[in-house]
Amino acid sequence: MTKGRLVGLEGSFAIAEAVRMANVDVISAYPITPQTHIVERLAEMIADGVLDAEFICVESEHSAMSACVGASAAGARVFTCSASQGLELMHEVLYIPSSMRLPVVAVAANRALSAPLSVWCDHSDAMAIRDIGWIQVFAENNQQALDLQVCAYRTAEDKEVLFPAMVHIDGFYLSHVIEGVMLPDEEEVAHFIPDYRHPFVLDPENPVSMGCYGPPFIYPEAKKAQEVDFQSTKPKIQEIWNEFGETFGRYYLPVETYRMEDARSALLTMGSSGETAMLAVDELRREGKEVGLIRLRLWRPFPFKELREAVKDLELLVVLDRALSFGMGGPVCSEVKSALYDKRKDLNIVGFIAGLGGRDITIEAFKHMVDRARARVKAVEPGEEIEPEMIGVRE
Repeated sequence: MTKGRLVGLEGSFAIAEAVRMANVDVISAYPITPQTHIVERLAEMIADGVLDAEFICVESEHSAMSACVGASAAGARVFTCSASQGLELMHEVLYIPSSMRLPVVAVAANRALSAPLSVWCDHSDAMAIRDIGWIQVFAENNQQALDLQVCAYRTAEDKEVLFPAMVHIDGFYLSHVIEGVMLPDEEEVAHFIPDYRHPFVLDPENPVSMGCYGPPFIYPEAKKAQEVDFQSTKPKIQEIWNEFGETFGRYYLPVETYRMEDARSALLTMGSSGETAMLAVDELRREGKEVGLIRLRLWRPFPFKELREAVKDLELLVVLDRALSFGMGGPVCSEVKSALYDKRKDLNIVGFIAGLGGRDITIEAFKHMVDRARARVKAVEPGEEIEPEMIGVRE
């Protein structure tokens, strides 16, 4: 194992370095804030001869994903990225690589959806694509962004997986912020990600059909098979993350915890807000409060077993959502409640929605969530539903 080389990189450039070291064949993308720095840097690498890849300039994100689908089906290692409205324009095509088992790898520099127009981060775009059948992972910092991007190629292209993968980085919070990043040794990355060969590649000499018409007598069976295979990827994802840790010294888990050894209450976060939540937990601990932190690293396939293990000793779980499911509340909170319903009916789960459109979530905000959640639990009758609450919003 080598330690690599420490450099200062913004998250977008860290992603670009990971894509370069993965030795991709085809990049197809359309610029949109805050993703643009990623493909700008990759275009420079290709122009300078640092990366031997084909850059396909397209007229929209819909075309970008379409090009990636075709290239991946023909056996190329591909990359694209987008955000917000661009990810929504891409949405129609996102279902195709999952259904056709094409290991397309993408990055979402998460950004709020219109309207009103916002270029700042929240997770509304990530939540809008949660049901498309892509492996989805969330990074908290630039090092994780690079590492998880490397792992995404190894995972998606594994013959026991063959599903597309998307790495989520919070727009601006990670994409445009410079942090110290340990660049791994390129030879070790090349060894970690073997040459890609799709077992059912499109070949004019041996033609096959992909994505054919599926009448009702076969469509449900196709979706059932897709779901069974998608769920079965979880052990392989963890196996590859473990191998990455053994090679590069940084380990990842579907559900990661902080100061949970004796916690009775815990915050739950996804993305860059997790590091702010850690500081809040430290302050709460100094105040004598038994509070910990749970961070969802793997969003799809959902880590049911790992989440249930993480909350087994808790009395209160405070879930942060950076997106709003209109008429329902927070999508993460609703899924957490569903995952725990028949396992921990005694656990109080209180959801908060914050950080929409890039509004900062401070240490004090996290501390307020914990105090507010405890007060709300005391104010309701046992078994009574606690409605999600939006905080930090002017009346």
